[in-house]
Amino acid sequence: MSPPPRGGPLCTRDSITAALRDLGLRPGETVLVHSSLSALGWVCGGAVTVVRALLDTLGADGTLVVPAHSGGNSDPADWNNPPVPEAWWAAIRASMPPYDPRLTPTRGVGVIPETVRNWPGALRSAHPQTSFAALGPRAARIVAGHALDCQLGERSPLARLEEAGARILLLGTGFDTCTAFHLAEYRVPAPRVDNSFAVTTPGGRRWSTVRDVAITSDGFAELGADFERDHAVVRGRVGAAESRLFPLAEAVAYASTWLREHRPLTAPT
Repeated sequence: MSPPPRGGPLCTRDSITAALRDLGLRPGETVLVHSSLSALGWVCGGAVTVVRALLDTLGADGTLVVPAHSGGNSDPADWNNPPVPEAWWAAIRASMPPYDPRLTPTRGVGVIPETVRNWPGALRSAHPQTSFAALGPRAARIVAGHALDCQLGERSPLARLEEAGARILLLGTGFDTCTAFHLAEYRVPAPRVDNSFAVTTPGGRRWSTVRDVAITSDGFAELGADFERDHAVVRGRVGAAESRLFPLAEAVAYASTWLREHRPLTAPT
């Protein structure tokens, strides 16, 4: 017996472009995209088609930005899914490949960001765990200066996106994926923690530990629901994917207030 046909709808470069335009994405703007390829339906050409449609919609003057995170470059003592034996920790710290923006693959953000990362002309920021990749005329400014001790704060691409008046597109994903909310965590009292990773220095590979703000996406779905209730968030469908479009700066400002009200205030340490 033949397997049943794939579910739809059928999405093409033209149909995705038309849906993005109907949602309100405009030529020349800067957009941070969080995405799920599987949520769209059956995409003819897969992730490459989605990236082409995004670039078609933004035009030559627009800038496409995606999270290009690589959280596996971290201290094995903090791994929980799954954990590894403590006897391995020293060897992992000694042999973890250092972050290379050209080679280090993305992890946990989906196939569309990995496709953008590998796109001709793409630029990527310098943080070994929470980098962003960008295409377009504002890409260099957005990815520049991503400090090792600032995963998602003032010296990260999120702050540069805020300055650029960027919008966020949740393409088949929920507010729990909205990295911009983390920028708000840097603007409220928050604990600081050690954060470790392998980096390349002028002297060669090094295992490095820095102090940074403790970040968590706990509560982001609830935060997003409240933001959507109180602010104008454009909603629509791209293929089968429920999608949202909204200004990044508004989301960060709202999150800064919300976090103060809904998370216990913790002084930095």
